[in-house]
Amino acid sequence: MIVCVSVVGHQNNPLYIQSFTDADDALKLHHVVHCSLDVIEERVNNPKKSGTTLNEAFLGLLYPTVNYKVYGYLTNTKVKFILVTTDLDVRDTDVTSFFRKFHAAYVDAVSNPFHVPGKKITSTTFAQTVCNIVGSYGLN
Repeated sequence: MIVCVSVVGHQNNPLYIQSFTDADDALKLHHVVHCSLDVIEERVNNPKKSGTTLNEAFLGLLYPTVNYKVYGYLTNTKVKFILVTTDLDVRDTDVTSFFRKFHAAYVDAVSNPFHVPGKKITSTTFAQTVCNIVGSYGLN
């Protein structure tokens, strides 16, 4: 089950975060997303140690916790997408496909002429698209 999706700007500023759990878990998920930024930075700065190349957008499993698995995706503009799930047996192909659709929705949202680059994404269309993407994977 997907419990949280997040978009983080190139300066590590949160642009969008949506949790699909109780309000009590929202703060914990914010913390998980924030901690994943360190892992992403480490992988980007040390690509030989992590085994990923810089031209790969999908960063894979960033780290597992007791309750969650955290996956990452990095765009060419250094915007980071973070997915937090409770499923322990998620296939990388499903996560990659999710991130591609999520990236397309993000591009549509920031292509809006009324969107200010670097500011939080407040588009209700984007939020609805994200909910549809999460729902289409049957993980929510």
